[in-house]
Amino acid sequence: MVADRCADQPELVAAAVRGAVVPLITAAWERGWTPEDLHQVARRRLDAAGGSYLVDAIADESGRYAKATVPQRWREDLRQIGAQVWWEPAQTGGHLLQWSRRHGRGLADALTTVIEVLATLLALPVLPRTMPSPGSVVATATPRRGVDQKMLARVRALLAKAESTTFPEEAEALSAKAQELMSRYSLERIVIDNAGSPGSDPHPAAARRLWLDNPYVAAKALLVSAVAEANRCRTVLSEGLGFTTVLGDEVDLEIVELLSTSLLVQATRAMVSAGSQTTRTGRSRTRSYRQSFLIAYATRIGERLTTARDVGAAAVADPARLLPVLAAREQVVDELFESMFPQSVSRSYSVGNAAGWHAGRAAADLAVLDTRRAVRSAGS
Repeated sequence: MVADRCADQPELVAAAVRGAVVPLITAAWERGWTPEDLHQVARRRLDAAGGSYLVDAIADESGRYAKATVPQRWREDLRQIGAQVWWEPAQTGGHLLQWSRRHGRGLADALTTVIEVLATLLALPVLPRTMPSPGSVVATATPRRGVDQKMLARVRALLAKAESTTFPEEAEALSAKAQELMSRYSLERIVIDNAGSPGSDPHPAAARRLWLDNPYVAAKALLVSAVAEANRCRTVLSEGLGFTTVLGDEVDLEIVELLSTSLLVQATRAMVSAGSQTTRTGRSRTRSYRQSFLIAYATRIGERLTTARDVGAAAVADPARLLPVLAAREQVVDELFESMFPQSVSRSYSVGNAAGWHAGRAAADLAVLDTRRAVRSAGS
């Protein structure tokens, strides 16, 4: 049998497997994919074993590059998905046999997993590039711009409270306060970064992909879009693959990712708490209810975040210096958008369940508009 012959030649089999998988990982980078993207695809298309094997293959492939040629964001991706070499490469059978033993699988089952991983990699389409691939550039010594860690810790604490509280009005107030803090910080950074060159913005726009879980991907993307718009970013939904691309300044992108993740948790919890919905005749209306709920939630959250953003902007001094920089930054984002998505089209969303719409809007409208007073009350 084939399995018996493979078992008799483990080193040859391991080398053949590695020779098939690793080049496809490299090809994925050339097609615009990132480690986090592959990890997300594995979550959706492979079982736990397949996902584990793919992460190991990413770690194996990443060892080919000098650290200086790997972008910082790429290294962060590798760390977040746990891509590290845990096996002994020189051991007989290499990674394949060590992985098989670790997962309690025979060689035949391991090869089945490899085939599933190969099929997934071969089916990957080309994506717009969101960061340089490893080995293509020499990383500079200048650290990547990002959100101050102390401020980020404050925001995360607010959002953690918002996600854990059982009181919707408290959750909304905490989220609004987080938006206000982040908006103020972002605008203050703009003023400081451009102190010596008013009217210009030397920092290029960037892009990130935020993966969204089924179901209701389009409605969830609308919530991300609302957060992005309140933070001077633009979005494009790739519904078939399950992600939305956010374009903007690096600092604003971190804000959008952090706040969107928290609000998606809160929206899902509020939506599910309403339970199943049926008509008088017993026909299920749960899907239309939840779709309408999320669309309404996103719409109202967008309004509230815009208000919170304006409150934060009002606290920033020197608006005369700020406005031309914001205009220049908007142009940079628009140019990146057009270069990455020249054929994008707008879409509209229909609401087919009035009860879901009103419930979603109410869930997003429970917060006290005076966010400072609301947060003080929540903490007292």
